[in-house]
Amino acid sequence: MTRLVSHPTGHYRFLPGIAPYSCGVIADPGHEIIHVTLKTPDSWRRGFERVDHFLRDQSLKRAHLCAMELRSPQPFIMEGFIEFNRGYCAVLEEWGVFVDGANPIARTNVCPLMAVSPEPVLHAFSFVRPNPVSSRQTFIVAGAGELVEGTLINDGILRRGEISPEAITEKAQYVCDVMTERLRGLGAGWNEVTTVNAYSIHSLYPLMETVLLKRLPAAQRQGVCWRYSRPPVIDIEFEMDLHGVTNQWQL
Repeated sequence: MTRLVSHPTGHYRFLPGIAPYSCGVIADPGHEIIHVTLKTPDSWRRGFERVDHFLRDQSLKRAHLCAMELRSPQPFIMEGFIEFNRGYCAVLEEWGVFVDGANPIARTNVCPLMAVSPEPVLHAFSFVRPNPVSSRQTFIVAGAGELVEGTLINDGILRRGEISPEAITEKAQYVCDVMTERLRGLGAGWNEVTTVNAYSIHSLYPLMETVLLKRLPAAQRQGVCWRYSRPPVIDIEFEMDLHGVTNQWQL
């Protein structure tokens, strides 16, 4: 796991990931991350405009955006996913939020089984604001599936094309380990996790006692929120992300 990098103007630190997203973000001392869900999802491009207006209304800058959550109509082929990410990253580069060429924004992009739009939409985002009285760390661990860390190639998908119970268990185990590594990299603990999200169309019931409760201490207390969705790339079957926030808003 790479070392945390400080955003020079965003008042948070991030774990570098790959071009489309960072592995996670954590607010600087004296600041907090707030999670905002859109009451009505909007196309991802218009979503950026809504975020921009929102931040200005809060007397904040674009640099205070730290995480995005997208919902796509169906999983991409790998090449299509890479192409979509080029357009997405171009907006962030235009916003000037990159740090020495690295994308600091954490992201989850999944595909609900009942799509809400024929194009990818913005579902939620997170931003950083001052909070000098809070002593609690707040963070977002970006979504990850059973794709070997640091890769965007089909051969990097663990047990690609397999959906047997054994394969799904191995995929889930790998993703849980990624969540643990990213959480450790942020300098956060499982006792600070407020939400554990799992994204899959495969049943979580066989995994709860054998995998999730054993590998995710927060799940023993907070449970797991099962989002009946596919990960964003064909042949990836299981994805998770984590939130450690105390304030959740709607827009």
